[in-house]
Amino acid sequence: MVRLPHTRHHSGAIRSAALVMTALLFSSPSAAVSQQTVDVSADAQATIYGAAIDVYIAEASQRFAIPERWIRAVMRAESANDPRAVSSAGAMGLMQIMPRTWDELRARYDLGEDPFEPRDNILAGTAYLRQMYDRFGAPGFLAAYNAGPERYAEHLATGRPLPRETRAYVTALAPVVTGAPTVPPQSERTTIVVDWRAAPLFVARIDQRSGDQPRADEQASDGPSAQPAISNLVQPEEGPTGLFVRPQAESSQ
Repeated sequence: MVRLPHTRHHSGAIRSAALVMTALLFSSPSAAVSQQTVDVSADAQATIYGAAIDVYIAEASQRFAIPERWIRAVMRAESANDPRAVSSAGAMGLMQIMPRTWDELRARYDLGEDPFEPRDNILAGTAYLRQMYDRFGAPGFLAAYNAGPERYAEHLATGRPLPRETRAYVTALAPVVTGAPTVPPQSERTTIVVDWRAAPLFVARIDQRSGDQPRADEQASDGPSAQPAISNLVQPEEGPTGLFVRPQAESSQ
């Protein structure tokens, strides 16, 4: 994969933001109280940080062919734009990357040592989004990103319900994804679903026997190669239709 030039220190946007900060700092009257100076400095720092994040997102978008709005939407949903965020499961940074995933992505894309560094975290998260998109298409890649590819592949193979958090996550972000143009593949071996409506995200396993209990011998699959037929589709309370399947145990209540 061809890498784009790094823009960590020399982007025009960051230099422009630095000039804005300098103008703000030195345009204040010399007799201004120290609190005013502190306030101006904080505003200027926020401006520089915001400009830097914009540059990193643009770089990641170009490098991995993922729309910027997808990156921003995932970043907001995952960390509320907090670069120091750590989840209860240990996911780190703006894009909430798990430690093992970070180690793999860091080695593959020659990233730095700090998983909380905004640029490297955004690049790693976007690379992972690309991997999930290439494997599962849209909007399934959202569920795979949030719950993990093994967990989502198991859902496709067995119909085991995804966590409520993941279902809510996909409901919130799917409109951003489905309103965007299809992302082009990055390799000839990649199969991407063009029309997400033709490949529903959540599936239910069709069993020949009666009863509401799942089979005890259902096993997770390593991939989404076998997708059972779809039944019992219901609309979520909010968000796009046709994404969720009500488990049989819930529908019998």
